[in-house]
Amino acid sequence: MSIVLPSGSVERFKAVGKYSTPNRRPIEPVGRYFLAHASRTLRGHTWSEFEKLEAEKNVKQIETNEDEDLGDEEQSEELLDHDPREWKTADLYAVLGLSHLRYKANEDQIRRAHRKQVLKHHPDKKSASGGLEHDSFFKIIQKAFEIMLDPIKRKQYDSVDTLKDPQPPSAKSKYDFFEVWTPIFESESRFSTKQPVPLLGKPDASKEEVDKFYNFWGKFDSWKTFEFKDEDVPDDTANRDHKRYIERKNIAARKKFKQEDNKRVIELVERAYAEDPRIKKFKEEAKKAKAAKKWDKEADSRKAAEEAAAKKAAEEAAAKKAAEEAASAKADSKKAKEAAKAAKKKNKRNIRAAAKDNDYFGDSSKQAEIDSDLELIIEKFDDVKLGEVANRLKDSDALSAKNIINDAAKELINGGSLQASYLKYFN
Repeated sequence: MSIVLPSGSVERFKAVGKYSTPNRRPIEPVGRYFLAHASRTLRGHTWSEFEKLEAEKNVKQIETNEDEDLGDEEQSEELLDHDPREWKTADLYAVLGLSHLRYKANEDQIRRAHRKQVLKHHPDKKSASGGLEHDSFFKIIQKAFEIMLDPIKRKQYDSVDTLKDPQPPSAKSKYDFFEVWTPIFESESRFSTKQPVPLLGKPDASKEEVDKFYNFWGKFDSWKTFEFKDEDVPDDTANRDHKRYIERKNIAARKKFKQEDNKRVIELVERAYAEDPRIKKFKEEAKKAKAAKKWDKEADSRKAAEEAAAKKAAEEAAAKKAAEEAASAKADSKKAKEAAKAAKKKNKRNIRAAAKDNDYFGDSSKQAEIDSDLELIIEKFDDVKLGEVANRLKDSDALSAKNIINDAAKELINGGSLQASYLKYFN
């Protein structure tokens, strides 16, 4: 191809510099397309063979990525050798490689896990690879798949599948309450017929939240059933009595398992309640609030008692002053004072004797209370009142004596000299 320059362009062309000296550099092919070409060339693959291998590789990679949530759980030799006739005693989730998911596994995961185990343990594949020692395990895989895809049967199995459930620590061990008990209650909550189940909460939860939690668990209603543990009923109808016997036995066993499980949950909740630091805190706060309320409530009573004590002190001071003045006015002040003292003692003895002489008013079982009350009442009497009551009690019968003392006690209470709450018998 020739290039025709415009007229006069050659004359107008002007070089601005010289060409640089050329350098020789090695160049290597790179990139995925070159690698694909090299792979085909080295292995002698045609385009169609190469594309087929790449497609199989991509499919395998996609399947691997899809099953990432299933993990790579390997069954133990003990499980692989498990007697298929005793399939109920096998860990069916471990059989499907779902030990890490268990009751949380959904239907899609169960189906993919089953497919994965079938590809791995199918008798035809084992026969092709020369390994027949675990063929019976395939029967347990099929049984586990059947149970897991039936909502009712799976619920029955989940009722007894508590192998991986978290357990509380020993009673006297030291531990973080919320770290230990939160997963325990979360695990148990899956059995509740009522949803949602309140959470255990945090250390700063309010009393209302904590009470709501324990009230719920105190009335916990579990949907657990125990049919999975039933003894198999014979299919033959030849011996109907034996069949009915097995059915009755299974019903009784389910009832027993249910009672034991309910008891277990109750004990679990009671222990958590007893060890919950928030409950202890709430009790201390309630105790302090009650004491403060009681203190405020008794403020008036304390004030009245203080006033009565002040009045009594004033009366005693006045009586003392009067006695001193009277004593000083008499030449035989000492003798009069001793006589008054003797009279006071005598009057006290007479009042005390009133209860004893009248067989404690027919309430001899309350002797200690009557004696205690009489001492309180006597101490509140002044000399005049003491003599007056002692005189009234002379030759009185049990009922009259009791009434006289009761009247005197009421007079003291009304006068503010005695608190009614101090008396146990008289009122």
